[in-house]
Amino acid sequence: MWEERAADEIKEVAIGKHRIVTYSFGSGEEGVLLLNGGPGLPCDYLREAHSILADRGFRVVAFDQLGTGKSDRPDDPSLWTIARYVDEVETVRTALKLGKVHLLGHSWGGWLAIEYALHHGDKLKSLLLEDTVADMPHLVSELERLRGALGPETVAMMQRHEAQGTIKHPEYEAAITLLNYRHVCRLEEWPAPVQRSLGDWNMGPYVTMQGPNEFLYTGNLKDWNRVPDLHSISVPVLITVGQHDELTPACALRMKQHLPQAELKVFPNSSHMPFYEEPQAYYPVLFEFLDRHRN
Repeated sequence: MWEERAADEIKEVAIGKHRIVTYSFGSGEEGVLLLNGGPGLPCDYLREAHSILADRGFRVVAFDQLGTGKSDRPDDPSLWTIARYVDEVETVRTALKLGKVHLLGHSWGGWLAIEYALHHGDKLKSLLLEDTVADMPHLVSELERLRGALGPETVAMMQRHEAQGTIKHPEYEAAITLLNYRHVCRLEEWPAPVQRSLGDWNMGPYVTMQGPNEFLYTGNLKDWNRVPDLHSISVPVLITVGQHDELTPACALRMKQHLPQAELKVFPNSSHMPFYEEPQAYYPVLFEFLDRHRN
């Protein structure tokens, strides 16, 4: 159901001395603000999959986070913190006069959405946490379980390269590629918006905040855990996850158990991108939740 469509409005927003580029679809009174994954990815893959919400009367807004896409790309590692990105989200919401929004965060965007909700919960109508987690140490243990399925010999090889700092070795990269096709996107051919985003990845924010790949967390978020604070998020929450997701259903359940108003949907034939892998199941869940919580 996703389609590539031109934005109705492209607008620059000042973030301190830098500028970011925002994309708006539709002119509805209620806004859906999209926070894409990464860190360091342009918003193409999430924007294209969710601009369809404009046809249901929502104003859909996405933006290239600082350091990505058409936004400025400063070379300053001190900028790559979740607290600064929270301020960025609030600046975008205010600058575009969105009022209270439905905030949809995917993957890293979900971590950012949780952090935003804890600081600006009064600006939200609902929260959609897609293929994400609230407890990084728990995620790391789940990732170890997933790569364990590759077998002890392969895991030992990966651990050796990680210890030696030789993760660019072809055999290590081959193992990561296999894990990506199992747990990031299970489609034989990855959709064009996904390929565009991945092809323009800024590894500066990614390595600083997360690590060198999807299965090795060494950045400044490796100890991030907001599970003890989730009880203070009072808005309705939709949690979605693929059965084969790298950010696993166990991580999703952990969030649901600590959120006062949360519902959880697991898509059995998806990994990290149900909106591309299983659209016929994903979109009805998305539409029903948003329709139920719109004014």
